[in-house]
Amino acid sequence: MAVQTGTVDADTELRIVPANQAPCDALDTLYGERGSGQRCRCQRYKLGPGESFQGLGPDELRARQQEQTRCGDASAGPTSGLVAYVGGEPVGWCAVEPRPAYTGLLRPTFRIHWEGRDEDKEDESVWAITCLFARARYRKKGIASALAVEAVEHARRNGARAVEAYPMIDKNALAEELHVGTEAMFAEAGMTIVSHPSKRRIVMRLDF
Repeated sequence: MAVQTGTVDADTELRIVPANQAPCDALDTLYGERGSGQRCRCQRYKLGPGESFQGLGPDELRARQQEQTRCGDASAGPTSGLVAYVGGEPVGWCAVEPRPAYTGLLRPTFRIHWEGRDEDKEDESVWAITCLFARARYRKKGIASALAVEAVEHARRNGARAVEAYPMIDKNALAEELHVGTEAMFAEAGMTIVSHPSKRRIVMRLDF
């Protein structure tokens, strides 16, 4: 699997790897021990009917993410995201995989993602980027934007015919809502707006 390296600013040497090439404790470092990320572990779009973060609890959420990423097993099959490193320190995360893997995203609960669009929700050749972030002291260094660019290339390398994202455009959005990314970072990755389903959200996409 490919590893992307580069410099995102004058003093930040960045390396991005598929999550199965990262040890599981790297994910623990990224998500920390408290806060919205720790409560979610990137399971928002993967909860089954009737499931909740509170009902599952942190240990189950952590176990599910480890299974989905196949962390610590570089020879494993598909993974569910990318991990960014500065030196040996894990600093950023991006969730990217075939869109049908986000089973919750396909349900009516998330109907806003589909407003004005008529397409096969189960099409596995369309990938989705649903979450990306940098740890607090590494923000504003271009890490999330670099993850968005690499997520697009990761999808392309793995046979996607298109990749899309669902950024917030509300200037008053809460910090925890911005895990879906911004219009600017996805534009930098080559995506364009294909839908404007609400005042707060757009759908962006790149067809290969």
